[in-house]
Amino acid sequence: MMYISSGKERCVILATYLVENNSTVRAAAAHFGISKSTVHKDVTQTLKRVNKQLYYKVKELLAVNKQERHLRGGEATRLKYNGAKSNIAISLPTQSIIQNANFV
Repeated sequence: MMYISSGKERCVILATYLVENNSTVRAAAAHFGISKSTVHKDVTQTLKRVNKQLYYKVKELLAVNKQERHLRGGEATRLKYNGAKSNIAISLPTQSIIQNANFV
């Protein structure tokens, strides 16, 4: 959990983490234990008033993340369903089918 007295201080810490780790808002929120909306508001609204240079770096990173969003979602879906297919194949009772075929 992240406890910082000043919202200005928090927005700089969050923005620095995003830029240094080339991270997403979701990953930063999970890392610091705060909500995605708080991270997003801090780095898009508060940061603009506090540190313009860092704000523009974060703005660029968020634009890249937004452009790649559909690719990440497609990859996650592909992995999910490929994993599900392999689990189904593993769970089939192939041994009992082979044994029953030998007795017939």
